[in-house]
Amino acid sequence: MKKIIIATKNKGKAKEFAAFFEAYDIQAVSLLDMVPEIHDIAETGATFIENAVIKAEETANFYQQAVLADDSGLVIDALDGRPGVYSARYAGEQATDQANIDKVMSELAEVPLEDRTARFVCVLAIAEPGKETFHQIGYCEGKIAFEQKGMNGFGYDPIFIPNGYELTMAELSADEKNKISHRNDALEKLQAYLSVLK
Repeated sequence: MKKIIIATKNKGKAKEFAAFFEAYDIQAVSLLDMVPEIHDIAETGATFIENAVIKAEETANFYQQAVLADDSGLVIDALDGRPGVYSARYAGEQATDQANIDKVMSELAEVPLEDRTARFVCVLAIAEPGKETFHQIGYCEGKIAFEQKGMNGFGYDPIFIPNGYELTMAELSADEKNKISHRNDALEKLQAYLSVLK
């Protein structure tokens, strides 16, 4: 069975990717399973694509195996695309999800509903030593709510209302969220490229 490393230490994310690749007879393992442990990789890219490719290629070169890496975040039109690649640390390097939400809500305080359009973006990059790295981009379009609601999910989910819904992402069940998520969109687009791993 072909093996691919998922460049994450997030158990939930690793489990999700493992289930996806299993259907293609590809065993997915996370960085939590790898010895020796790789150093932290600096995400120095200016875009989601650059960061995903950096993580995938550095990890692939370190372990000399196929690697999938992702980079994702929230893009808000009224904020000229912010928080973007800084989504996880928008309110500071050690920022909590709540601090990031508070900063976004403060910056959008005077912005009317029709101008609160936004999207979650996910880039998935697959790198193998000696082969060309490729990527796919997934989106989930929506708008930013006026108040935070819901206890599910993480990150900006409590303030993001997906198009076609009146609930925030954090008010949806995990199954509902996964069907419309930016990561799922990217994974569906990735299917056509999995032959390169055979």
